[in-house]
Parts: sequence; C-alpha cells; structure tokens
Amino acid sequence: MVGRVEIGADSSVWPMSVIRGDVHTITIGARTNIQDGSVLHVTHDSEYCPGGSPLVIGSDVTVGHKVVLHACTVQDTCLIGMGSIVLDEAVIEAGTMLGAGSFVPPGKVLESGYLYLGSPVRRVRELTEKERSYLGYSAAHYVRLKNRYQMPVARG
Repeated sequence: MVGRVEIGADSSVWPMSVIRGDVHTITIGARTNIQDGSVLHVTHDSEYCPGGSPLVIGSDVTVGHKVVLHACTVQDTCLIGMGSIVLDEAVIEAGTMLGAGSFVPPGKVLESGYLYLGSPVRRVRELTEKERSYLGYSAAHYVRLKNRYQMPVARG
C-alpha cells in the first residue's frame, strides 16, 4: 500500500493485494474487504483526464480475489466477484452484485439491485432477497475473519 490511501474502520486487506494511491486518492469505507491478489489503482491528472480520477469504495463491500479496480466508484454493500475488472469512471451503485470474471468498461453505470455478468458486463436479473441479504452477511463475515487473524500492531 502506497500513497494517499484511507481505509475505514473494521476493513481488511488480504495478502498479495496492491493498493496504489500514488497519483490520486483511494478511499475505502468501513467493513469493506479487499481479498487476496486484488489490485487497486487510480488515474493521474493529464490532458486526457483533467484532474485525474480517484478510486472510491464504499462501506460493507466485498471485493473478491484477484479483482482489479481502477479509478472507479463502488458504492456501499456491493459484491465484486473474483477476477473482475472495473475501469475508470465506472460506477457500481449500492446493493449490486458483479459476477466473477466480469469486465466493466470505462464510464459504465451498474444500476442498484441487479446481478451483472460477462465481458463486457450485462445486466442479468434483479437480485433475490437472499442475495440482497448475502451482501451484508459477506461484509460482516470478513470483519469476523479479520478479527480472528489480525496481528497486534507493534508500538515503538
């Protein structure tokens, strides 16, 4: 983890993940988990992207193994499936599930309450009540795992 990165309370970052806030900010909300091997990055200020683009991840978000999130916004209580890629200026609205291996192109907005799959991503169907409930359960489960495995911080 390098640069301008802010991580909310009870969030966790798992082994082999890279969080690079070197040329813009990365904000991760509370109770969010970034699972093994994920890569989080941003876009710098240039004539091609005036002001650059931050990465904003809300609270209670589950980011699966080997996900790439680049200068996008993931709102609260979402699940980003393993191996997915979400690119610049894309927005995943609160309460959305993105299936494993999906590709979200730049600027795409995924509407709240749906399951999305594919490369490029497409809306498949509305989430069931069980799936909506699972979004919160998944985030809470990773808080419990973090608490179980968290190493004490050395104070010097």
